[in-house]
Amino acid sequence: MKIIKGKNIQLRLAETSDADFILSLRSDDNLNKHLSVVENDLQKQIEWLEKYKQREAQKEEYYFIIESFEREKYGTVRLYDFKGDSFCWGSWIIKSNRPSGTTLESFILSIGFGLEELNFSKARWDVRKENFKAIELYKFYGAKIVNEDELNYYFDYKKENYETLKVKYKKFFA
Repeated sequence: MKIIKGKNIQLRLAETSDADFILSLRSDDNLNKHLSVVENDLQKQIEWLEKYKQREAQKEEYYFIIESFEREKYGTVRLYDFKGDSFCWGSWIIKSNRPSGTTLESFILSIGFGLEELNFSKARWDVRKENFKAIELYKFYGAKIVNEDELNYYFDYKKENYETLKVKYKKFFA
């Protein structure tokens, strides 16, 4: 099982046994207002994870559980839609009652996996325009808006931005 260790948290690949936790995050009205809607159906979440595990085995996608070293679960993050020199980064949901620094550290670890271990040169993602907090956070991390439509902003995050962030926050690396 792939585990990416940081200084305070780790990312481990999601398993079908995580379905209940993932569904609890996705169906939490405080966390899901800027996400695509999912049915609150545990069996469908399990089935989705089973199909995901096939994509993971083909190295087409990686879905991580963000957790403490003692396996207390805090959230999720996913790398998918690998195209050319980039990957899509998303499904980043983190509980509100998490240790300080979990947001930044999980961003650095997950983006780093895609840029360093998978050797992509950039990440991309979309954000709902009304998700002001996330937009400001991504800009702070160095992401650039490269396009927009009526609903979303589209971000690119280059390897150079990651390298700068990694140096600035080296305290998050064990």
